Amino acid sequence: MDILEITSIIGTIAFSFSGALVAIEEKYDLLGIAVLGFVTAFGGGALRNLILGLSMDIFWSQTTLFYVSFATIGIVYLFPKRLSSMKMLELISDAIGLAAFSIQGALYGLGINGHIGPVIMAALLTGTGGGLIRDLLAGKKPSVLCAEIYGSWSILIAIALYVYRPTHSLVYLFIIVLTVLLRVVGLTYDWNLPKSKFNKHDDDNSRPTLKIDL
Repeated sequence: MDILEITSIIGTIAFSFSGALVAIEEKYDLLGIAVLGFVTAFGGGALRNLILGLSMDIFWSQTTLFYVSFATIGIVYLFPKRLSSMKMLELISDAIGLAAFSIQGALYGLGINGHIGPVIMAALLTGTGGGLIRDLLAGKKPSVLCAEIYGSWSILIAIALYVYRPTHSLVYLFIIVLTVLLRVVGLTYDWNLPKSKFNKHDDDNSRPTLKIDL
């Protein structure tokens, strides 16, 4: 298997697992668990194909990965109590999916025209798109937009692959492991991108109001 196949399998299992766990935590039924697990695994790739103008045949030709996804979701559904109680497992599976699909997306971007823009965009969409859809369907704030430096890992992976163009599979596996470790460290020490200091409630107290008498 080439690296695209390896990262596709790893990412599909990890994100299907992550999406199904979130659905169980939100008390979704069997259909909801299946849908959330499936879109977490394949939503990012579908967004990437649509925005970058790639053929949707790439999406529909993933029959084996569809089976892998539903098998993973089935395992989570059969053992919900044991798996949903392991929060670290959910975090790690999400980090693995993020790294694996960011690599996959970056490789697709390199195949488009070799410029860094499409590489970063493809990595970001593939790595975070599924999690974005998952969080929206689960009624949560998307992690990529507000939590720690989630999306930044996709960008860093894209830049690394653009600069170094590794050819050995072990390098890609090392990137996945390193991303998982860095994400755990980032959560432990609360690494975040800078946020606005604007506080709506404070601002509302000091802002003059316009009153119009009719």
